Amino acid sequence: YAPGLGDIETVRTVCSELTKPVNVMVRPGFTIADLAVAGVKRISLGPWLANYAFGMLETAAREIQQDGTFGFTHTAMPFGKLQALFAEPNA
Repeated sequence: YAPGLGDIETVRTVCSELTKPVNVMVRPGFTIADLAVAGVKRISLGPWLANYAFGMLETAAREIQQDGTFGFTHTAMPFGKLQALFAEPNA
């Protein structure tokens, strides 16, 4: 597992030097295609999805606080879709 590789050239070097599959944590600027070409066998997201969600929460809170509006609700996930994600298969 290689969480701190800062650029794709370093990723490529690590992958070429090791005989075991390499798992890399994503960083801004990496793409799935670039990592695959570099030899990465597994990609970890680390905190990025949670960080993104918290960023959207902050954006919504600032809109409410600063503008007094709720425009963010237009892009929110519909409740039915959220429920479906957690539904029992074939229920």
